Amino acid sequence: MKLVVIGDPEFNVGFGLAGIASERMFDIKSDDEIIESVRKALDDKEVGIVVIKYDYLKKLPPALRREIDERVQPTFVAVGGTGGVEEIREKIRKAIGVDLWK
Repeated sequence: MKLVVIGDPEFNVGFGLAGIASERMFDIKSDDEIIESVRKALDDKEVGIVVIKYDYLKKLPPALRREIDERVQPTFVAVGGTGGVEEIREKIRKAIGVDLWK
């Protein structure tokens, strides 16, 4: 399974330093590229996890966000911004059917 990163060049540089290959990163330079990059990640059957900049996730159309929320694979993890822990908690609850924080 591959890990993919969707963010601006400044966001992605940290993942590059951590060893993520540049071909697995989408450098977003305009809002139009966000939807295109998310679609490519969703269509790639080898992608297991998508790390996306929180601000970009919030810019997605509601229908696409709903599709992301309902899928188990790939799992989208928003980084940065607010609400990160609650979103991860909800994804875990949906995936395994149990709230581990209770």
